[in-house]
Amino acid sequence: MKIKQADIDTTEALLTFIRNSPTAFQAAAEIARIMDAAGFSRLEEGQEWRLTPGGSYYVTRNQSSVIGFRVPQGAPAQLLLAASHTDSPMFKLKANSLAPAFGTYLRLNTEVYGGTIFSSWMDRPLSLAGRVILNRAGRFEARSVVLDRDLLLIPSVAIHMNRTVNSGYAYNPAVDLLPLFSAAEGSPSLEELLAEALSCRPEEIAGTDLYLYNRMPGSIWGAGNEFFSSPRIDNLMCAYGTLRAFAEAVPREDSLNLYFAADNEETGSATKQGAGSVFLSDVLNRICEALGVDRRRLLASSLMVSADNGHARHPNHPELSDAQNAPHMNGGVVIKSNAAQKYTTDGISAALFAEICRQADVPVQHFANRSDQPGGSTLGSISNTLVPLCTVDIGMAQLAMHASYETAGTADTGHLIRAMRQFYCAGIRSSCDGSMTLSFDRNSK
Repeated sequence: MKIKQADIDTTEALLTFIRNSPTAFQAAAEIARIMDAAGFSRLEEGQEWRLTPGGSYYVTRNQSSVIGFRVPQGAPAQLLLAASHTDSPMFKLKANSLAPAFGTYLRLNTEVYGGTIFSSWMDRPLSLAGRVILNRAGRFEARSVVLDRDLLLIPSVAIHMNRTVNSGYAYNPAVDLLPLFSAAEGSPSLEELLAEALSCRPEEIAGTDLYLYNRMPGSIWGAGNEFFSSPRIDNLMCAYGTLRAFAEAVPREDSLNLYFAADNEETGSATKQGAGSVFLSDVLNRICEALGVDRRRLLASSLMVSADNGHARHPNHPELSDAQNAPHMNGGVVIKSNAAQKYTTDGISAALFAEICRQADVPVQHFANRSDQPGGSTLGSISNTLVPLCTVDIGMAQLAMHASYETAGTADTGHLIRAMRQFYCAGIRSSCDGSMTLSFDRNSK
């Protein structure tokens, strides 16, 4: 396929977003910055909310999850919600973070966050990002921090010392995956580096939530610029694409449009800021109370898109995919299904979203795991236990999911934005259980 310049420009914008989002904390801050620029007003959970018709708002929790919403001009008759996540598999720094090595080197003591591909983290430039908690005269403040330099590296063992490494090797995270930090004597301490980055004193640092991140910049490549590679494509590609559509779409006068980017999907979502928490439910309750709306009736005529990337058929291992339900990169939006409801897609939600994509001139693909292989899950079914509504799981096809450096199709971010822009302009009505009507304004494309 021929890649358009517009697709290259959109992918470059995505790569900038990813570069600015080394952890969930920076991703949430970047989302908030984009919402600020689009005219959204920030709310705080601990304060009273005064919502006005036509107003646009957002709220954060734990500095790592974000919910944005647009209040309709009229009484809301439907809810349109896109949900994605801000976190990616990586390594978290432990509280006692120094791990000396035979008096010569200092390593950092880390533990695994999420299900990452260990070997993809080795022999490449790494650094630290996240947040630091400062104690200033009894006031504790969490500050975002990014050590924006090549600071760490996890060295592999030479093949001369591990002759079987290419025959398969079981990495031990407590032994093989500790990053080298310094040569110990005479080098700055981690606290000194953090204090310099935050313009504070080392003794003011009271706590940290710090993660290793891959420093390799994203790039567009291929004979015709068909592909791009970057850290954290899963799931910042969907977080960015749905955000762009949410901010750009002109909503219907009776539609309550929401955007949800949740933390901790990679570890099960069962946190105060994850999709398994009451964060989404709490925000929806406050909106409905402020607008005098029956939440249960609103949810009956609603649609949620759970957006989290899916697996493309691997060029070297096509046998790992289901023969009839294996998408490819640059092939458009992927509708994901699973009989055990690890993906919450059903016949109705799949049909509705496929029509939305058709209206947006966006191609649709389908994904299901091989029937003899267990698959992953995502946040759609988890959030549905607290906010039940018709939901479809989608994503964009990619390779090397959960590696520290992943690959996707250059045309697909544009596909996602166009499909989701159409979604946020759709009309949804439920007359009875099992019957839903979909409509579009003439100027909604």
